Amino acid sequence: MESIQTIKQRFGIIGNTPALNRAIEKAIQVAPTDISVLVTGESGVGKESIPKIIHQLSHRKHNKYIAVNCGAIPEGTIDSELFGHEKGSFTGATQTRAGYFEVADGGTIFLDEVGELPLTTQVRLLRILENGEFLKVGSSKVQKTNVRIVAATNMNMLEAIEKEKFREDLYYRLSTVDIHLPPLRERKADIYLLFRKFASDFALRYKMPTIKLTDDAVAVLEKHRWSGNIRQLRNIAEQLSVLEQDRTITAETLSGYLPKESNLPAVVKSTKSQSDFSSEREILYKVLFDMKSDLNDLKKLTLELMKSGNSADVEKDHEGLIQKIYGENESDAEFEEAAENMEVLSIPEKTEHQEETKDKYHFAEEIEEEETLSLQDKELELIKKSLERHNGKRKLAAAELGISERTLYRKIKQYDL
Repeated sequence: MESIQTIKQRFGIIGNTPALNRAIEKAIQVAPTDISVLVTGESGVGKESIPKIIHQLSHRKHNKYIAVNCGAIPEGTIDSELFGHEKGSFTGATQTRAGYFEVADGGTIFLDEVGELPLTTQVRLLRILENGEFLKVGSSKVQKTNVRIVAATNMNMLEAIEKEKFREDLYYRLSTVDIHLPPLRERKADIYLLFRKFASDFALRYKMPTIKLTDDAVAVLEKHRWSGNIRQLRNIAEQLSVLEQDRTITAETLSGYLPKESNLPAVVKSTKSQSDFSSEREILYKVLFDMKSDLNDLKKLTLELMKSGNSADVEKDHEGLIQKIYGENESDAEFEEAAENMEVLSIPEKTEHQEETKDKYHFAEEIEEEETLSLQDKELELIKKSLERHNGKRKLAAAELGISERTLYRKIKQYDL
């Protein structure tokens, strides 16, 4: 069995990260068998190297090795590409064609981006994995093939299965052995090694001096997230090799080539937000019931002051109402000052018109109750909507309605919500 270092040199793999070494070790161990292998990892981590290692170290190395990018073949033609078709089986099928599984008989097929396969094609692939049988498109003749399948994907296969985009039985058939390649950000010690290799290759290709990084630039290189992994690192090295006249690259120069990436968490809204009172009609109703509520409270407080003439008793009996009108943080002195200012509305305790005045105010209260019934209904409706929007959180609902949390609590009790 060849050593890991020998395999790295043979296939041009750079890096000494334990996770990378473990992936290569698993590939070496599984190569002599015919077990199906699933290679997982983010896009750009170099998943295509593992199938090559497996094929070259297997007894199939003298037969064909075919790499197929499943995501690049249109859904309407992928069955024809993989399994072949008979002449006249569909428009444009002017002759019989052998598919990849027929051509690669005895060899290895690498199915890159296998998670992109249509469900109907997945059923055909499952049959090949189970007994090596397949049907050409437009044919009723069952054919046999003996191929080793190595698949790769950057998808989360368990999520794809849950969303019914990938068959669970096919997943377990493909992933008899799962080889995971780590992203470049988890291979910080390998980043500079890879960059130097790419810089050397491009200097040789374009016949120019090799670029070099300062210590600060190396720190920036290793600190970057590299969401595109090795492919992105290679592109940056090529850009620097071609565009920079000064062959010594500073941190400032390198930063100009790196995309800006934020390490802060992003708030992503999965559902469409409901604008607070986006309807003009709702805004109007809100203003109306706020005004009506304030007016009723002032009427009630004024009438109590006129009846009793004692601001201290009124303050004690209507503490909640006073806090609502004058604010929860208002002092007693402020209330007394406000009460004094309202004395102008007071009526002497004994007057011949007292009964008439009381009747007038009593009559006003009755009219107020009758003419605001519809507004009360709308107020109840808006409170319910606001509570629903905020999952019953009174603080948020009160802020949306423009009232205090205590006021909202009283209204909830009033409407028995």
